[in-house]
Amino acid sequence: MDLGLEDRVVVITGGASGIGLAATRGFDAAGALVTVIDRDLEALARISGELERVETVDADVSSANAVEAAHKHVIDRHGRLDVAVNNAGISRPVGWLHELSEDSWDAVVGVNLKGVWLCMRAQLRQMHAQGHGVIVNTASAAGLVGCPGTSPYTASKHGVIGLTRTAALEYAPLGIRINAVAPGTVGDTAMSAAFGAETAASDPFADALVRQPHPLRATAKSDEIADAILFLAGDRASFATGSVLVVDGGFSAQ
Repeated sequence: MDLGLEDRVVVITGGASGIGLAATRGFDAAGALVTVIDRDLEALARISGELERVETVDADVSSANAVEAAHKHVIDRHGRLDVAVNNAGISRPVGWLHELSEDSWDAVVGVNLKGVWLCMRAQLRQMHAQGHGVIVNTASAAGLVGCPGTSPYTASKHGVIGLTRTAALEYAPLGIRINAVAPGTVGDTAMSAAFGAETAASDPFADALVRQPHPLRATAKSDEIADAILFLAGDRASFATGSVLVVDGGFSAQ
């Protein structure tokens, strides 16, 4: 299926690993001009070795100055920005809300929510000026339900969905589309592996529904989420904006 992504200028945050890397490969295969923004230097170097056409920028999405500089680099090079995928995200060990440190809260919300807002601000500044563009934000099934033990992560992903819907309404008159994907647990990512190890060691909410395998199967694959991202970014989703494409194996239907 041709999604109309050839020669589109694409930015992907957190694009050096997991879902982001799967999306990077997908956009590159579709002929897009991809720039990955990430803070993992080793992963960025691996991308440069694997995908010759993909450009990389080292930046922390929770830093306003870094976000502005990264997007300026892309726009100065290409003169436009057609698609942005805001995928960068982190989590912290599970635990009771009353035991959560302020530093942990600030770190997770700083990347997962403030980082998305900072990136959208830079992206929409350019898209507003050029009169077109598409944004896809990575939320989570945790943005649709409560997930015991993960209050900063869950709050941040609820926030991403609210930000997506609000911005979609603001920019719809310009034809700029803004959507989100809401993955369930993805088994082949470093973040999921770390989360699994943490919860196995100590999880006061191990019996919670969200910890159990999804109805369809235990976990998703990164490529399955990337396919949803590419669909929303492409021309086949031309009438979709303000939507949340849930890819969670039936979890949120329970």
